[in-house]
Amino acid sequence: MGKPTGFMEIKREKGKERDPLKRLGDWKEYAAPLSDEALSRQGARCMDCGTPFCHMGMDINAFTSGCPIYNLIPEWNDLVYKGRWKEALERLMKTNNFPEFTGRVCPAPCEGSCTLAISDPAVSIKNIERAIIDKGFENGWITPRIPEKRTGKKIAVIGSGPAGLASADQLNQAGHSVTVYERADRAGGLLTYGIPNMKLDKEVVERRVRLLTQEGIDFITNTEVGKDITAEELKEQYDAVILCTGAQKQRDLVLEGREAKGVHFAMDYLTTSTKSLLDSNFKDGQFIDAEGKDVIVIGGGDTGADCVATALRQKCRSVVQFGKHPQLPAERTADNMWPEYPHVFNLEYAYEEAQAKFGDDPREYSIQTKKIVADEQGNLKELHTVQMEKVKGENGQYIFTEIPGTEKVWPAQLVFIAIGFEGPEHPVLSAFGVETKNRRVDAAYGNYKTNVEGVFAAGDARRGQSLIVWAIHEGREVAKQVDSHLMGATVLP
Repeated sequence: MGKPTGFMEIKREKGKERDPLKRLGDWKEYAAPLSDEALSRQGARCMDCGTPFCHMGMDINAFTSGCPIYNLIPEWNDLVYKGRWKEALERLMKTNNFPEFTGRVCPAPCEGSCTLAISDPAVSIKNIERAIIDKGFENGWITPRIPEKRTGKKIAVIGSGPAGLASADQLNQAGHSVTVYERADRAGGLLTYGIPNMKLDKEVVERRVRLLTQEGIDFITNTEVGKDITAEELKEQYDAVILCTGAQKQRDLVLEGREAKGVHFAMDYLTTSTKSLLDSNFKDGQFIDAEGKDVIVIGGGDTGADCVATALRQKCRSVVQFGKHPQLPAERTADNMWPEYPHVFNLEYAYEEAQAKFGDDPREYSIQTKKIVADEQGNLKELHTVQMEKVKGENGQYIFTEIPGTEKVWPAQLVFIAIGFEGPEHPVLSAFGVETKNRRVDAAYGNYKTNVEGVFAAGDARRGQSLIVWAIHEGREVAKQVDSHLMGATVLP
């Protein structure tokens, strides 16, 4: 512990962000690092509490509390406070394969369960984590780790998202030969095409993929299992296969007018936007363009927020985001006690930008879309909605009821559906013959084995839609199981 009274003397400093209006003119990351001096002060706020709940990593009431990869947070906070950055990096890398990803896009459940957060603002864990890994790359401390010996065992990883990359990284370090298959034209999965550039610059992803390649991992892109290569071929060529295909089947709206031209899935919008940006800086026209249009996003989560931010950069005429739940409170309520994840109101980057551009927060709460209306040519024209009231029923469960007289018509030429994901897409699973349960791969947490010998599953494909830190956790854990399966024991941490 660096400064015993640091948490009493030093206030939390918010991470720096570029001016909202200025950053709307480009696709660069909106967040900017704090100075080393400021980060040292923030590290000093860590309390060295007897039981550091920040890295407990568990679900409470269906939400994650603490860090699922069990980052040694108090240790590297103290090292940053003391200016021992390289040692902080060493401690960080013991548990996290990709801090440059989590330090940018993780919702930081570690901060929600920080002991200091019982009565004060939490330690700035996420900002410190990002600063450590960025400094590691800037100073050349991150170099290829080439395994000294190879085991002769070959492993195929299907999917190059965070779970696939983490499992590949771990197994490669154990000396196995790993090949990662990705159906898209670039590796990274959700990290590349599901998260906009302004949250996670794609050079950050590409830098990590280049490093993994230098360390001996093979990446085969533009290859879809079941189409370009069969499951049988993979099982014949490799000693083990890990399915890390993610939960990419998007949940749809069953609604009158859904077929109108101009209604799209959110991920289709985000994917085509990022691909066109990377391929041609939007010169190819191969994207859904919101310029000059009234945009409505249905769904109140992070994916919906990313759609808002993307539409703003495309110079939409207006943008609104619909959410079915009421606005969150400013502070924790009695049924959302620490160390649960804090369900409190905040102004995410996209909403801050919309407020700066149009003068209002773009979110509409407790609202339900009743129907979608198209014009005579089938083009989207408007949405009809009604306000909802969330009430507790006789059985204690909350239900939503319509409020009479609150009907409203919204002009719209683009609608993006961002109401979550049902689970993995099934063609790949069917190709391998793996069984599913609740629309996910049926592989028990802890051993990750499917019903097919030598075929494992991890990440969102097994768990369902979740956080990047859970994907990394499962990638690391399935790697241990595969290593043990092939070698009789595991050498992996």
